Amino acid sequence: MRLVTPGARYLSRRLYSAKAAKRPEAAVSVRLHPEELEITKLPNGLVIASLENYSPASKIGVFIKAGSRYENANSLGVNHVLRLASNLTTKGASSFKITRGLEAAGAALSVTSTRENIVYSVECLRDYVDTVMEYLINVTTAPEFRRWEVADLSGRIKLDKALAYQTPQISILENLHAASYRNTLANSLFCPDYRIGKVSPDELQQFVQNNFTSARMALVGLGVSHSVLKQVGEHFLNIRSGSGSAAVKAQYRGGEVREQNGDDLVHAAIVAEGASVGSPEANAFNVLQHVLGAGPYIKRGSNTSSKLSQAVTKATSQPFDVSAFNANYSDSGIFGVYTISQAAAAGDVIKAAVNQVKAIAQGSITEADITRAKNQLKSHYLLSVENSSGLLNEIGSQALSSGSYVSPAAATQQIDSVTSADVVNAAKKFASGTKSLAASGNLENTPFVSDL
Repeated sequence: MRLVTPGARYLSRRLYSAKAAKRPEAAVSVRLHPEELEITKLPNGLVIASLENYSPASKIGVFIKAGSRYENANSLGVNHVLRLASNLTTKGASSFKITRGLEAAGAALSVTSTRENIVYSVECLRDYVDTVMEYLINVTTAPEFRRWEVADLSGRIKLDKALAYQTPQISILENLHAASYRNTLANSLFCPDYRIGKVSPDELQQFVQNNFTSARMALVGLGVSHSVLKQVGEHFLNIRSGSGSAAVKAQYRGGEVREQNGDDLVHAAIVAEGASVGSPEANAFNVLQHVLGAGPYIKRGSNTSSKLSQAVTKATSQPFDVSAFNANYSDSGIFGVYTISQAAAAGDVIKAAVNQVKAIAQGSITEADITRAKNQLKSHYLLSVENSSGLLNEIGSQALSSGSYVSPAAATQQIDSVTSADVVNAAKKFASGTKSLAASGNLENTPFVSDL
């Protein structure tokens, strides 16, 4: 990491000069340095953020507050369908034209979503930014959702969900959110089985009309001029005014979802309400996660140095896969432990992990533990913004939620400011909070949430 002073322009030096590339004789003498990150909020609420780093490749994303939390009981699964409908025919280009046009430019279009946002992003050589931007704007502002094209998505939706649920962690996390919340954040990232093939074009159009508004969007670019990006935003993303659907505050409740399937390995997650993004205690929970152990740091290695792993090994006389879990959202968050163990030992493993968090809540922590956790957290964060995808997502998420951006240098300073008392208080919030549990496997020896 080459971060030595504040400012986004120091994030990377592995760049090429576009001007030098056009004038080979000047390649040695001319070197353009990355510019500072620029953020502009237009009168219609659209946020424009760009970092001109003179890279030969550009990456541009449209971030929209239209995640699965904005679905209602009658529109469940719409977000999942939208993720797979990015290459369907729009008012300005057919599905074939979009596919061939992107291929001809050597570009890639991807759509990802969380419970908060949906993100459309393209990556291409900077010489093709104008061409590729046209397809990005078409996909985000002018979808047609023709009935036969939407109907053809059913098979892809089933396959996409089946492949995702082959990983037990996905099922556990989906069930954990359903158990933890009464609304909004309880909505799954995947289309319910009974809705597959029944999400209509009219429902898709209604969701887009309600949520794809200028005030709920951020246009973010890496390797592109801010003036160019601003011009695109003013002319093509000034589509719908207003704030769109009103955000409903998430209501944490606590509860449990148990899937008895007979598997020898039991996956279980136990959480309480944590911190929301940007709250004063958010970094305290992040540090606590790394104090407890956020996963192994050696490929195919164990996590024996973590507090959770040590506590579980001491209680059961054998190592098991256990780590801390932390998820932050705009108005809530969940924090707890995730365990994977043999069915016979599930109860002992879960109780040992929960008791370790309670021990920290009682002050069983050293400054050395805090320092180690801070170093791990800072390293994890800085490495995540080293690549273009991670950096684009970080800038876009912050710009969309607050209209501003906290530089990596400032973010690491905030992490360093966390005290041991802050970490203990975060652990106390978990220890005293209402618990939620999601578990799958042979659950004969898995405790109920009321036993924890």
